[in-house]
Amino acid sequence: SNMASALSRNLGKFVPRNTCLFLCDMQEKFRSSVQFFPQIVEISNRLLKAFKLLDLPVVCTEQYPKGLGSTVAELEVRENNVPIFDKTKFSMCLPPIQEIIKDKEIKSVILCGIEAHVCVQQTALDLLESGLDVHLVVDACSSRSMVDRMYAFERVRDSGAFLTTSESVILGLAGGSSHPMFKQLQKIIWESAPDTGLLAARQQNLVTAITESISGAKL
Repeated sequence: SNMASALSRNLGKFVPRNTCLFLCDMQEKFRSSVQFFPQIVEISNRLLKAFKLLDLPVVCTEQYPKGLGSTVAELEVRENNVPIFDKTKFSMCLPPIQEIIKDKEIKSVILCGIEAHVCVQQTALDLLESGLDVHLVVDACSSRSMVDRMYAFERVRDSGAFLTTSESVILGLAGGSSHPMFKQLQKIIWESAPDTGLLAARQQNLVTAITESISGAKL
């Protein structure tokens, strides 16, 4: 019965061959306005390298590129022949991307990009609705505002997405040190992922909560 309860509860374990990386709208126009933009792109590029190393599918979108520019050069989508789809709707779940999901028998999506509370969130909800597992990489997703970013994470988690980190995903793809590509995957994460302000935001929430409870106690 333990087995049955584990099966009925979705643990969010992904099988690499049924997993796709989604790179959402990391475009030129967002460079100056999105919180921790260079770090978000660098971390997304780590995931891209890992997926390409293991020959796993990757898709990329651009929101209205005429106005918002193309994907930034630091995200090596062109060098890696990643298909790029332009869109005007916020969600990445476009017909050609849905085709890829069907053709490659994708069951789990690793989701990165911007903005967390708009395109990333709407993509996550569409994917969840269609029965896929969604792993939202918190150190590879951001918004112009940290408040929008943090609440987007809570919002998608409430709907059944899994919040995870880039290193957790990359090592999850390996599954163990006996994986033939383990050494190369290890190289990708050798340097710790750059800070994207998540801990500071978490600590700030904690300080606020403590301060409020202390001032409440004084009343």
